[in-house]
Amino acid sequence: MSLPMMVFAAGKGTRMAPLTDRLPKPLIKVGSQTLLDRALALGRQAGATRLAVNIHHLGQQIRDHLAGQDVAISDESDLLLETGGGLRKALPLLGPGPVITVNPDVIWTGPNPVRALLDGWREDMDALLMLVPLAQTRGRQGGGDFSLDPAGRLIRKGDLVYGGAQIIRHDRLAEIPDEVFSLNRLWDLMIAEGRAYGLVHPGLWCDVGRPDCIPLAEALIDE
Repeated sequence: MSLPMMVFAAGKGTRMAPLTDRLPKPLIKVGSQTLLDRALALGRQAGATRLAVNIHHLGQQIRDHLAGQDVAISDESDLLLETGGGLRKALPLLGPGPVITVNPDVIWTGPNPVRALLDGWREDMDALLMLVPLAQTRGRQGGGDFSLDPAGRLIRKGDLVYGGAQIIRHDRLAEIPDEVFSLNRLWDLMIAEGRAYGLVHPGLWCDVGRPDCIPLAEALIDE
């Protein structure tokens, strides 16, 4: 099984300042690779059928970085749409059916999370989120996001952190009238109907949202 994949690369990266004053966060390097290249590599290694990236803050730099690659660009230069609005705008680039979305500002160890999501996806699901136990995270500030019931369905609150990778159906985006909104709105609809599920990642995970997180992420890569 394979699906199209979108990388959310449009954020302002305010927590990563001053590095993001002149460089978009997805182009910050961890080790020898940019965060964006690492995210795209997860999709390519998993066999994603199409790749798309959205841009806003210093977006021309991301355009230039991706020049010559088979990656579609969804331009949010005029208005930053957040994850829900951003996904809806990018749908013409992704096509019908479920899509993979990935946040680039994280580092994973262990199995490819995108491949694991594809292997775990079922037709009765509306969303499948990759989760990380709080104890296996690095650079995380705050508690967890979710827990799972015995069938693997999402429950709000718990010690499982959303790792920034998922498969999600986008049909119900049309039900949300706002132009700018988070995918949390869509998750809430799916959780209420018992159609949002989670997978627990067996490896380690690092949030690369602040400058002090970069050495933490590089240490994971070097282990």
